[in-house]
Amino acid sequence: MNADIVVLVHGLWMHGLVMGLMQRRIARHGYAVRAHSYSSVRCDLRENAVRLAAFVQTLGSSRAHFVAHSLGGIVAMNAAALMPREPLGRIVLVGTPFAESFSGRRLERLPAGRSLLGACMTQWLYEPRLLSSHTVRSLDVGVIAGTGGVGMGRFIAPGLPKPNDGVVAVEETRVPGMRDHIVLPVSHSAMLVSREVARQACAFLDNGRFERSGIPAA
Repeated sequence: MNADIVVLVHGLWMHGLVMGLMQRRIARHGYAVRAHSYSSVRCDLRENAVRLAAFVQTLGSSRAHFVAHSLGGIVAMNAAALMPREPLGRIVLVGTPFAESFSGRRLERLPAGRSLLGACMTQWLYEPRLLSSHTVRSLDVGVIAGTGGVGMGRFIAPGLPKPNDGVVAVEETRVPGMRDHIVLPVSHSAMLVSREVARQACAFLDNGRFERSGIPAA
């Protein structure tokens, strides 16, 4: 049994319960796994990052990793910036619009769009320098992007750059200084239940790189 703990962080409009299948799969790999819930709409990014960092402190692990989906990846990166390098481990971002969010900006233009987008994502869109480039490059980050192309982006964000996972374009997932980046043929929501996403997350947590053998073509 690995002594490290993996903290799962969900995306916009979600709850930690949606990470249940991924939690079980990563746990079968030998990690202790905890799902963290936060208010993606009511609380802003700074508040959510502080709360996530505080949650990790309660776990008492020798090392804590993050596996985070969508907006959760932005929360995790900001939380990591608040934490000492020990016990911080590796970070896997899954479908996270780190560089930009075409879908988010389109949603915000719709009636009541800013309310739907919520305080957390809105703050990220309009305060992109919350994280310094030095801080980002110092983190051990692996990124999983998707090309499933099925999601709400088809309806609220026509013109979403291709390839994309239906919500987030592959280019939007790129993080300066990331250790590895892999593209899988999976949609944004399906990432939560994808066996391959869980396998690749474990590969990066184990070795700091993704496993290229045996993956389906993106």
